Amino acid sequence: MNKKDKLLTIGQFAAMHGINKKTLMWYDETGLFKPAVINPENGYRYYNYHQSPVLETILLLRELDVSVSEIQDFIKNRSAASLKRLLEEKIVALDRQITHLQAVRTTLCTHQQNMDTLLTMDLSEISIVEKEEHCLVTVDVNQDTSFEQEVELITAETEKYQLGRLHKASYGSMISVESLLNGSFENYSRLFIEIPFLPYQAGLHIMPSGKYLRAFHKGEWSGIPARYQQILKYAKEHKLNLHGFSYETGINENVIDRIEDYIVQIEIPVTG
Repeated sequence: MNKKDKLLTIGQFAAMHGINKKTLMWYDETGLFKPAVINPENGYRYYNYHQSPVLETILLLRELDVSVSEIQDFIKNRSAASLKRLLEEKIVALDRQITHLQAVRTTLCTHQQNMDTLLTMDLSEISIVEKEEHCLVTVDVNQDTSFEQEVELITAETEKYQLGRLHKASYGSMISVESLLNGSFENYSRLFIEIPFLPYQAGLHIMPSGKYLRAFHKGEWSGIPARYQQILKYAKEHKLNLHGFSYETGINENVIDRIEDYIVQIEIPVTG
């Protein structure tokens, strides 16, 4: 007899596939996967080697959260074409899940970096940092845009990009360098949403790569204009040319209770 034709006990077959024998018993009871032989005298289940590929396929599909009913339909009409269709569907779903997990990881890393910054930074310091290019979703606002309208605009964009949860992106405000140089420190023109792994497409705002002037402001928003005046003075003294937009992001909302402790990170592209 060929060794591959020998029968294996339920315990041996389960151990070979790294599962509990109760799983095989349940598969049998649901009609999903039957033993090769059942001893009529004692009811013991036996399996053979040739059943392994089918069981491995079932285990793979279960790992991909394919329902038992879907697997049963596949087993009844098993073919290369039906397995191909089923796997294609699950690959698409798995890709979505991977993208989601990558986005969550990016968000966690951002929070971790923010906490590192909070623990080590000198709020009075103005520094120059290197940044990579980012694609931002933006919505236009002006001084007449109410807070309620801003919420509606942001909500509409998060739904458009199927974010689902606010923690899956970073949010902030933009004010043009032109406005800053003119002393119009409250002339915000856009709100932005930074979505991890968002590919470039028409209509997105590019936050360019390169050197950025970075500063921080702690406290009420009413104090930000004074901070910008300090930034402009610093840029002039160090012969730095500011251009584009200033990007403001809150970095400690999740660890404070008072607006007086709120910290805004300010980043502005520079040359020179």
